[in-house]
Amino acid sequence: MNQTLRIAVGSTRRPKVEAVKAAADSFASFFGEAIVFEVEGFEAESGVSHTPISRKELMRGARQRAEMLQRSIRESGARVDFFVGVEGGLDVVVDNHVSKVFLESWAFVSDGSRGHFGCSGSIELPEALIEEVLEQGIELSVAIDRFAGQVGIRDGQGAWGVLSRNLISRQESFRLAVVAAFAPFYNAKMYRASSAATG
Repeated sequence: MNQTLRIAVGSTRRPKVEAVKAAADSFASFFGEAIVFEVEGFEAESGVSHTPISRKELMRGARQRAEMLQRSIRESGARVDFFVGVEGGLDVVVDNHVSKVFLESWAFVSDGSRGHFGCSGSIELPEALIEEVLEQGIELSVAIDRFAGQVGIRDGQGAWGVLSRNLISRQESFRLAVVAAFAPFYNAKMYRASSAATG
């Protein structure tokens, strides 16, 4: 008989919810052969700017989405096993005295008592986008639509898709971040072993 574990996602945007579903499908068997994940998206504020511009802000946004979601669901009395916050934005790094700006996707996963982060990796932004987003303060979702000459990119391929010629979609970048953030849960034995070895 199957056992259902519920995952609440702090967003109703399709690429984010579908990313969590795809991630859960990939590691479900690590929780047990009879485990089935049920994923549902909810509105949850990040508490950070529309386009975070640092790794610190990205991580804070992901964590705050999960924590806000956890509080609201607990108040409703519903049973949820995992709370997931995902956040996309920019990280500025200085390399050889030159600022480089990278697009990143972050996730934070909590079981209600402990939480862990995961990141998808990075892709460098072109100068034209950097100027619009960082210098003119235009939201990345608006800037990428203008840059690519399309509308609603963030609900489809995302900036990741535009910049990687669809080799990496927005959904895939979030999927990788969620898989990484869930690792201490689906690979708990390894994480306990590493903490015992360093303790």
